[in-house]
Amino acid sequence: MSTAALSELDAALPGLARRIRVLDALSWPAGIEQVFLANWRAGKAALPRVELQAREHSAEIAALQSFAGRCDEGHPAGNYLAMTARSYATAGRMLGAIGTPDFTRYSSALYRRPDFYYTNLQLSMLDAAQFFLKTTDALLGGARIPPSQADIPAEAFAAWMQPELDSFFGAGQISVVLDPSLAAKAIAGASRIRLRASALFSNLDKQQLLQHEAFVHVATAQNGARQTNLKSLGLGAPRTTQTQEGIATLAELFTASMDINRLRRLALRVLAVQQALDGADFIQVFEGFLAAGQSQEESFRSTQRVFRGADLRGGAAFTKDAAYLTGLLGVHTLLRIAIRDNRPDLVGHLFAGRLTLGDTVRLAPLFESGWLQGPTYLPAWASDLRRLAANLAFSAFISRIKLEVLDLQVLMAFADEHESDASAM
Repeated sequence: MSTAALSELDAALPGLARRIRVLDALSWPAGIEQVFLANWRAGKAALPRVELQAREHSAEIAALQSFAGRCDEGHPAGNYLAMTARSYATAGRMLGAIGTPDFTRYSSALYRRPDFYYTNLQLSMLDAAQFFLKTTDALLGGARIPPSQADIPAEAFAAWMQPELDSFFGAGQISVVLDPSLAAKAIAGASRIRLRASALFSNLDKQQLLQHEAFVHVATAQNGARQTNLKSLGLGAPRTTQTQEGIATLAELFTASMDINRLRRLALRVLAVQQALDGADFIQVFEGFLAAGQSQEESFRSTQRVFRGADLRGGAAFTKDAAYLTGLLGVHTLLRIAIRDNRPDLVGHLFAGRLTLGDTVRLAPLFESGWLQGPTYLPAWASDLRRLAANLAFSAFISRIKLEVLDLQVLMAFADEHESDASAM
């Protein structure tokens, strides 16, 4: 495929995908949370009244399908463009099916279901979520660690974050804006980070959101847009969601920005998606979050995330929240393999744009030839390969120790045997 043909396709794709904006299409009007919680507190719980309109994207879908047909999928960049176009087409179909069973079907195609079984891993994300919850329950001895105190208003949080962004990206490159309609506390785009205007933030949120939203989501979008030959790497295509959320969540872990409540929150969302798919309605999922220790307000917003675009009576869900654990396990495994196989270049590929795990390998020849560029913006934890390699090498080894065959008595016997050998010398 000629460079001229690739350049023409690359320039055309953003325009074809521009109107397919998943999270914007699924956002709920302001005020629904207050009405629901007031009714619930009064003992008159009722499903929220949300009337989202299906989006008409038939023209964009047809254009994207035609675009994919013009790509040479034997070429790594042509393959990337074709798969990205099809990803947007599937998202367009999903938005056209808001409120219907097909919405869940298309959502599952994009983000997978929690009970999707990964044969090579021999587990599902539902298994992973249950493991994290069981393990953290055991660590806490059945008691909950109280969350960090959230008392920083969004306006003050934005005032703190802006200089941090200016320092990393350059003055005036990335802005922070307040948005009253967000279900999440924060959402990152290519050139701005939106904060929920009514949210209160904790000190722990500072590093967590900076590492997750700014140094991963914004950085990869910026790095992709700076590519000379394939600027579409800056697009936040639905097919990249798993990997993006995986890198961002791993960044929280590697920088000690994630606490046990945040990890449990991610796992609880996976369980909630499965419960909704299995027939639980909005109220039942909401009460499940409450029983797990979340506040009424956060329980509502967590449940809202699960039911965006889906039938609130149950049997349907927006499955995106299953992608966080899938991505986390996938990215961590890729990095371990990269270190094991002496492929540190794959770390840079992950940040050179918004890519999937498969893209990092398929596009490797284009990075090696210089046709694609490495990342301009790279967070500290990923740029020091010596420390990253040490972390991953230890992680790879420690996973060989099977805790299910150990307990404290066995460990004591191991320690006593060592001491006996030492004293006998």
